[in-house]
Amino acid sequence: MAGELQTDGLSNALVILGAAGVVIPAFARVRINPIVGFLLVGVLVGPFGLGSLADSFPWLRWITISDVEEISPLGDYGIILLLFTIGLELSFRRLWKMRRTVFGLGPAQLFGGGLLIALGLSFLDYSWASAIGLGLALALSSTALVIPIAGTQSAVGQRALGMLLFEDLAIVPIIFFLGALAPKAASGSFDGLVTVIMEGALVVGLMLLLGRVMLPYLFGQAARTKSPELFLAASLLVVIIASLATSAVGLSPIFGALIAGLLIAETDYRHEVEVITAPFKGLALGVFLITIGMQIDLNFIRANWSLLAAAISGIIIAKSLVTGGLLKLAGARTGTATETGLLMSSPSETTLIVLAAASAAQLIDKETATFWQAATAIGLTITPILARIGHDMAKRIELRESEPLRAETATPMDRAIIVGFGRVGMLIADMLIRHEQPYIAVEANIDAVTSARRRGYDVMFGDVSRPEVLEKLDIAGAKALILTMDEPVLAARIVKRIRFDFPDLTIISRARDADHAAELYRAGVTDAVPETLESSLQLSEAVLVDLGIPMGFVIASIHEKRDEFRRIIMDQGGLDEAPKLKLQTHDLH
Repeated sequence: MAGELQTDGLSNALVILGAAGVVIPAFARVRINPIVGFLLVGVLVGPFGLGSLADSFPWLRWITISDVEEISPLGDYGIILLLFTIGLELSFRRLWKMRRTVFGLGPAQLFGGGLLIALGLSFLDYSWASAIGLGLALALSSTALVIPIAGTQSAVGQRALGMLLFEDLAIVPIIFFLGALAPKAASGSFDGLVTVIMEGALVVGLMLLLGRVMLPYLFGQAARTKSPELFLAASLLVVIIASLATSAVGLSPIFGALIAGLLIAETDYRHEVEVITAPFKGLALGVFLITIGMQIDLNFIRANWSLLAAAISGIIIAKSLVTGGLLKLAGARTGTATETGLLMSSPSETTLIVLAAASAAQLIDKETATFWQAATAIGLTITPILARIGHDMAKRIELRESEPLRAETATPMDRAIIVGFGRVGMLIADMLIRHEQPYIAVEANIDAVTSARRRGYDVMFGDVSRPEVLEKLDIAGAKALILTMDEPVLAARIVKRIRFDFPDLTIISRARDADHAAELYRAGVTDAVPETLESSLQLSEAVLVDLGIPMGFVIASIHEKRDEFRRIIMDQGGLDEAPKLKLQTHDLH
């Protein structure tokens, strides 16, 4: 009886869910991108990994999948759930603002990339019909990977999302177009496309109308029960109905899931649904990636690695040039255009669907389809690497293209030098700007430098642990040196070095606590601000005032407590005179 419980579907679901459950915490613990982990696990437990040994070792059937055909439905479920969670992050108002990207850059990117790839394939003895079919398939980019990597709020994510939305809309017309290109295509191919478009528009219109009316009532009833389980059930019900509705008229179920997310995002229950369905987002992405990894045939890749490497490189270059060039023409910054171009340069999971359609239409033979399916799987696998490369290139481009530092117009005698430009350094810069005091900041984190320069701050990239960096700042003529970095050892070392060379320079440093402040005073700092002490004093002041104690008494008690700290630091630092503790609370009022 127990054996009857084992069905292929149940076993496959357990394998994928079990693998996802292992990868998410394991790779988070070692700080490795889980996307890579999911793909590697898919390769390991898939039909071309341990699954190929299941006939020899029957026990492997419990932890592997040996049939390629059984993988696809599980991956589809993962994409549907993922697109639903992406829809929750959007709104129709935001989509309307993105209309130029969706219907302007979107078609230009898809068809421009497809045409360039088709042109390249035509020189490799592909027929024009085959080249166009493959070009359109390979020009698609992965919504399931790009959006989780870039998000929907960043400049890169917003532009990528707009183009990806058009691609999701274009999948069905592309498949019909490939049917029309088939050697034995029926004359009614485009008639069928018109029918799908009309029926699809009608279904989507009904979904929008009914969704606005019924969803608030549905989730309102779920909210009254105060049952998270009912909220989750209602959310999944909406996703299932929307996906089935779009599938029934020939559209993609993925599109229906996206519409479901958008409809729920317009209700007052959006945030509650986001919280309840949040765990499904990582799980859905994991299921999809594992199924992609299972389709990677290592033996085929080993036998054709040089051709595959050349093909993937060509696709990446072509799509990067088209996407980046179009974004640059549309007014995007060079760094943003470069990063988006590389991020969207690999093929998509939907490329596999279009390749299957092209094969069914006899535009490409089975061997060609197998080759490009392998190229697509590899392309999806290296998407996180391309994203990292694009991000690093964008940082360097943005840094190089940033406006010249305004501080360079000031003479060295006029300016202060801020070392470290995190939140503390930025606040100090704001106050200096407010009082018209020139400054120059130096920061070792290139991301922070790029972000600050975009916002108009005078920041240069440099590692102050290297003596030559401070020399380039012409510290001899500086008005003051302000150390804001949260690195106690480095701060003390810099103070000692600078004080030895410049005994009269004003040096103000951030300190972690009283012990660190005493160390800095021994090193020669002019003033040290113990952040833990000052934050405690400010919190105490706020509490006492809110409790109704007169402001005068509060300030007096804060001063007394600060004097106690001065004496402690004086004793610890071996100072003859009590130090000043800056950032006094009454100066803030």
